[in-house]
Amino acid sequence: MTVIYHNPACGTSRNTLALLRAAGADPQVIDYLKTPPSRAEIEDLVGRAGMSLRAALRRKGTPYGDLGLDNPALSQDDLLDAVIAHPILLNRPFVVTGKGVKLCRPSDVAADLLPALPSGEILKEEGVPFLLDQPVAPDDGGLRAALLGADLPVADLDGSPGQFYRYRTLGGAEVGYGGFEPVGSDILVRSVVVLPTARGRGIGGNLVALLLRRAFDLGAERALLLTTSAGPFFTAIGFKALARDLAPAALAATRQFTETCPSHAAVFSRAITL
Repeated sequence: MTVIYHNPACGTSRNTLALLRAAGADPQVIDYLKTPPSRAEIEDLVGRAGMSLRAALRRKGTPYGDLGLDNPALSQDDLLDAVIAHPILLNRPFVVTGKGVKLCRPSDVAADLLPALPSGEILKEEGVPFLLDQPVAPDDGGLRAALLGADLPVADLDGSPGQFYRYRTLGGAEVGYGGFEPVGSDILVRSVVVLPTARGRGIGGNLVALLLRRAFDLGAERALLLTTSAGPFFTAIGFKALARDLAPAALAATRQFTETCPSHAAVFSRAITL
């Protein structure tokens, strides 16, 4: 049995439901604002998803700020009380299948829970294709070729402690690469490239969202990056400029900061939340 805790007013939730149905999952759809899960069900969902309740709370469009839920002194019971009183505080959509439980943000990660993927291309309602990510090694030839083709650095890939991914659509079209590596308690987003044949379709933002989700699942809470030309793109997806002299010491000690990127490369950061 596949179950989705759905909010029909949420685009991510609608896209997730569409992907489940395209895969033949025939999910049970629970409109959780009309039929809220119980206290025990919330704890079970969040726990089986491998998350803390705080990480599963939704901030945008909810009373999160008004209720002061950013207070780290609040207990699990305090947070549960708030969700029971205001179900919209529970982020969406949670999906349950035989393969596990996941908060499917972005909606692409619902593919992790499917026993079989849909055949052929499927677009989200905003016209962007769903993406699948595949881990690759730092010395992967395709990754290096894509970066060189975009005039992006490859010299510091050797020995990188990072995680790197190849991205393709459900229809099998390869569309790009991306990666991140740890810098202290943060991550450095790097080696993000959309292949020329896939540009102009909104894929870049989707790719970075999926990349940050993988970092989130590993415990990362903030993403940093360096760029000489892609500032407007990263600003549009939630990154903010950070003065170089305010860069964290762990970032300032990386080869990207000291050697690979020129001294005029801009620093950007953003919190990683779902």
